Amino acid sequence: MIRTKAIVSDLTEVPREWVYENYLKLQEKLTGQNLMILSPFNVADKRPSFGIYVSEKDNRTYRFRDFSTGISGDGISLVQNIFHLTTRGEAAHKIIEDYNQYVLNNKDDYSHREFKVQTKYKVIQFVKAEWNNLDAKFWGKFHIGSRLLEKYNVFPLSSYTMQKDSDGYIQELVIIGRHNIYGYFRTDGTLYKIYQPYLRDTKFIKVRDYIQGTDQLTYKTKYLVICSSLKDMMCLMKLGYKDLEVVAPDSENTLIPVHVMNAYRLKYQNICTLFDVDQPGILAMENYKNKYGTNSVILNLSKDLSDSVRDHGVNKVREELTPLLKQALQ
Repeated sequence: MIRTKAIVSDLTEVPREWVYENYLKLQEKLTGQNLMILSPFNVADKRPSFGIYVSEKDNRTYRFRDFSTGISGDGISLVQNIFHLTTRGEAAHKIIEDYNQYVLNNKDDYSHREFKVQTKYKVIQFVKAEWNNLDAKFWGKFHIGSRLLEKYNVFPLSSYTMQKDSDGYIQELVIIGRHNIYGYFRTDGTLYKIYQPYLRDTKFIKVRDYIQGTDQLTYKTKYLVICSSLKDMMCLMKLGYKDLEVVAPDSENTLIPVHVMNAYRLKYQNICTLFDVDQPGILAMENYKNKYGTNSVILNLSKDLSDSVRDHGVNKVREELTPLLKQALQ
């Protein structure tokens, strides 16, 4: 009797991990862990900026986010972008064909692979610190003073504790004694993000979802500007514009939800984006334009608004930015 390997005809029969391992040529098997690799969409990527992670909504589903280009999605989106396919249907068809060919030529059995979602460290407590000269020096570079820091609930931290549960064993990580650690808080005192500006890999630690600046909105101005960070938000407010308010999503690559944008449209005459002038920032502004019809402001001074204020000063930035804002919000 001649035995043949099973041929699949439905995408649901293709192991979700196989899509990433095959098309990204991963050296590491995906068994529930998160992974960072060099971007397959950006040949200039020098540091891993392409994240593969298990979706919180479905603990068996891998998704990806490319922080260098702003591209994100599921396995079908990955294949669609790699091969520049027009539709998701084309990508799904290619995955099925390629997987069947793989099954005929390989022995790897995904049905017997152990899959266990790895737990992540979560911030469980923190200790605020007193402001010092190092803090004043850091924020002063961006012309951000105590009034703005207080308005947006930014406070220095002397320590914070992270914890995770690994198979019933509780692991704790206490960060203490570093300089320039800042907690971003909501008005009610809830910590939503930790900012460590001098650490490259853990510059931001997300604690919970929050559209930055929401607590400070009065809905009494004509315009809303969407920035890329809280620091950029504070720099924009430092410029003294009285007829606009400002918010920032968790990151440039995070689109503000449709229902929130619809609510903003009812409150403001117009909305625009003001993101970084690098590739991810430009792409993010294009995504907002395509989805919501928002105009973009491209300030070609430094990488972002806060760096522009640091490098060129408040007056120069205001001189360059004002006509751009007027054009975008008219």
